[in-house]
Amino acid sequence: MHDLINMRSVYLIISFLIVFLLNPGSRLPAQTVYYHIQNEALYDYLDECANVGLIELNSVVKPYSRMFIAGKLASLDTLRVELNKRQQKELDLYLKDFNKERMPDKHFDRRFDIFYYKDSLFTFSANLILGAEYHTNENGSAPFWWNGVDIFSYVGNLGIYVSLRDHHDQEFLVQERYLTRRRGGNHKGDGDFEEIRGGITWSWKWGNVGIIMDHNVWGSGYNGSNIQSGRTPSVARINLQMKPVRWFEFNYYHGWLVSEVVDTNRSYYTGGQSLWAYREVYHHKYMAANMFTFTPLRKLNISVGNSIVYADIGVHPAYLIPIFFFKAVDHTVNSDIGNMNSQMYLDVSSRNIKNLHLYGTWFVDEVNISNMFDPESQSNYFSWKLGGRLSNFPLQNLDITGEWTRSNPLAFRHPVTTLTFESNQYNLGHYMTDNAREYFFALGYRPVRGLHLMLSYLFAQKGPDHTDLGTFRLGIPFLESIEWENKTFRFRARYQIINDAYFYGEYRYSDISGNELEKYTHPLWHGKTNSFTIGANFGF
Repeated sequence: MHDLINMRSVYLIISFLIVFLLNPGSRLPAQTVYYHIQNEALYDYLDECANVGLIELNSVVKPYSRMFIAGKLASLDTLRVELNKRQQKELDLYLKDFNKERMPDKHFDRRFDIFYYKDSLFTFSANLILGAEYHTNENGSAPFWWNGVDIFSYVGNLGIYVSLRDHHDQEFLVQERYLTRRRGGNHKGDGDFEEIRGGITWSWKWGNVGIIMDHNVWGSGYNGSNIQSGRTPSVARINLQMKPVRWFEFNYYHGWLVSEVVDTNRSYYTGGQSLWAYREVYHHKYMAANMFTFTPLRKLNISVGNSIVYADIGVHPAYLIPIFFFKAVDHTVNSDIGNMNSQMYLDVSSRNIKNLHLYGTWFVDEVNISNMFDPESQSNYFSWKLGGRLSNFPLQNLDITGEWTRSNPLAFRHPVTTLTFESNQYNLGHYMTDNAREYFFALGYRPVRGLHLMLSYLFAQKGPDHTDLGTFRLGIPFLESIEWENKTFRFRARYQIINDAYFYGEYRYSDISGNELEKYTHPLWHGKTNSFTIGANFGF
């Protein structure tokens, strides 16, 4: 029966895609290949240009597509006289890459590629990925390096991309429980872990649909988002984006999360008599999420959305309806039994004051109106983020960032292991998870093309983990004790040599302490440390 449900679900998904692929209105020149969020320099450049009022940008949903980025760069090219010299040079650098989307052939001032081909129908680009970094301080050292290949292609309205990377992490710097913004991975036992991302998309003038496996960030913020942070290993999903008018944009996906919870009913013994082996099978786990972004005034984006993590019922067709309020579906599908894990969120992003980006996010994991103001029984599992960035004021090429985040106890958490707000046991939301607060301040300076200097201070605290403690879920006070604390000063310098090739170095003074130090922090950064990092990479 379970297999039959899954087959029906596959047919529904295929039918869902065929509707878009065969839509006559979709046969307009458009292409979608996503540009990874790890290239922070380009994302920061677009953000800066939006903050100073040169372009309009909805930055609540990332990654952006290459075609979207090319369009924004083309707009900046027409405003070249309004850019300062450093911005003009960076624009020229990025156009060497993103003119691939604009020019009819490959004969232009183009970046270095391992291989590149383009004609009137077909585009193909291939590059290697290479990178290494080295950390050292009083507690020891940690080398980390990675290699892979990155490919993308366009065929008419079809976009195809794939990135395969092999990471070599001798010290296991990436762990599910560590409170760090480092992107997650699944080690193979020797410190290595692999990851693949990519997808296939079909585009039309005002939207695209595809099956992709990638990282994504939902929510505003410069030191991590508290809706979806992009920290989990890449998630496979059906993805839909639509922008039919200037004042409205819609994003949706249905994802296949990885529960890492063994389903004993479906696990089995296999092999011959001398090679008996127990084949473990994970519980299926899914997520549906949408985001409606309205722009009532230019440069003001108000985004609302909701999501649900569900299991045990196969892929349900109601969660394939992109515009639904999924909690209401849950109350019908699971009437009189335990509900699934649903969330709501609001994000407001304003660039209406020149040079200033103001934003706020409200993540609602659970709300109880009747008990909202009763400290003994309230169960409002919220996460908030407020912040702003001042760009090119009072000095050119300078930015000033301030950000505050607070997550109540049990936000992002769930008592049912198959319904947690996680994939591969990495939290989908803010990297600090629940019962935590964070203050982040930064000064950034870009004196010349490609060089970024940043001085920052982070103060973060986390209280008891009430999920592990099994605490009664009502009336839990916020930060009743400090179990982990991080005070970090950081100076970082990064230089972009050519497109996608960087050299960087960092000095960091950290004081990380608390009863849960072993749980939340790699031993390299225990206590008071003076850490140095150097690294270089080509590609992401």
